[in-house]
Amino acid sequence: MHEVVVFSGNAHPALADRICEHLGVTRSPVDIKRFSNDCLQAQLLENCRQQDVYIVQPLVPPTQEHLMELLLMIDAARGASAAQITVVMPHYAYARSDKKDAPRISIGGRLVADLLVTAGVDRVLTMALHAPQVHGFFSVPVDHLTAIGVLADHYRGADLSDTVVVSPDLGNAKTATQFARLLGLPVAAGSKQRLADDKVVIDAIVGDVSGKRAIVLDDEIATGGSIIELLERLKDEGCTEASVACTHGLFAGKAVERLRDHPMITEVVTTDTVPPPTGWPQLRIRSTAELFAEAIQRIHLGKSVSSLFEGVDPTHAPPQPRLPF
Repeated sequence: MHEVVVFSGNAHPALADRICEHLGVTRSPVDIKRFSNDCLQAQLLENCRQQDVYIVQPLVPPTQEHLMELLLMIDAARGASAAQITVVMPHYAYARSDKKDAPRISIGGRLVADLLVTAGVDRVLTMALHAPQVHGFFSVPVDHLTAIGVLADHYRGADLSDTVVVSPDLGNAKTATQFARLLGLPVAAGSKQRLADDKVVIDAIVGDVSGKRAIVLDDEIATGGSIIELLERLKDEGCTEASVACTHGLFAGKAVERLRDHPMITEVVTTDTVPPPTGWPQLRIRSTAELFAEAIQRIHLGKSVSSLFEGVDPTHAPPQPRLPF
C-alpha cells in the first residue's frame, strides 16, 4: 500500500486507526489549532505531494465543528499537491436534509456536497446514506457502501426460528428486504408518519409478526423515538421480543436509557461508523473497518468496488422475499 496516506480529524480517530491496521499503514498526524477568535486551522504533518490521500471523518456531533475540520484538511491536501483526495465519511449527517418539504427550507445534503467538492475532494467513500438520492448531490464519484452484511454476520448461526426482519418505515423496506435475504427470513415494515425531528407515529404494521421475534433494522438511530413507537405497535400485533440493529448508532438525548431499559429489547447491535456512547457496556458493536479498508485498497489499485455495495455474499442470499402489499 505504497503512496497511500491516511489522515483523520477529531471525529473518530479510533476508526481511522482500525482502517489503517487493515491497510498495513500508519495514520499520519494532523495538527488542528483553534485561534483566539475561534477560527480553526488544519496542518497535515505528512508529505502529500502526488500521494493518494484518504481523510477519515464521519459527521458526528459537534457536526459543524467536524465538518469545518474536514473542509480545512481537504484544502490543505489540495494545497500540498495531493494526486487524489478521497473523503472517507462513514456517516454523512446531512443526508437527512435531502428535499424541499417546506417553504423556503434549505437542502443541507446538497449544500455540504457542494462544499466538499469546492474544497477539492476528488472522491467520497460513505456508508448507508439516509436517502439514496443524496448520492446524486455530488459532482464527483461516490462509493456508497452498506453494513447489512456486517450486521447479518452477528445473527448468522443464532437460533432464528419464528423470527421476522422489521423495517421501521416503508422507505427502509428495500434495505430490510436485502438483510432478510441474507438470513433467509420474512420481512415486515411499519407505516410511519414523522411529525417532528423527534416525534413519529406508526399506525400500522405491514406483514405478519404475531407470535414472532423481531429483528428491527434501521439505518440510523438518533433519539430512538421511531424504535420505541415501532415496538409498541409490534407488541400490539403479538410480537414477543425484539433485537434492534442499525448502522449508525448516534444514540442522542435519552436514547441510551430508552433502549437499554425497554422490556421488549433483548439486544442492540450497531457498527463503529460513529463513536459509541459511554455507559452502555451491553451494546454490541460490529466493526466496518475491514470493509472500508477493502474499499480503499480497491480504489487505490483501480479495481472494482461495486461488489462491496450490497454487502451480500451470494451464498447467503436466497431468492428475495417480498413485502405483502
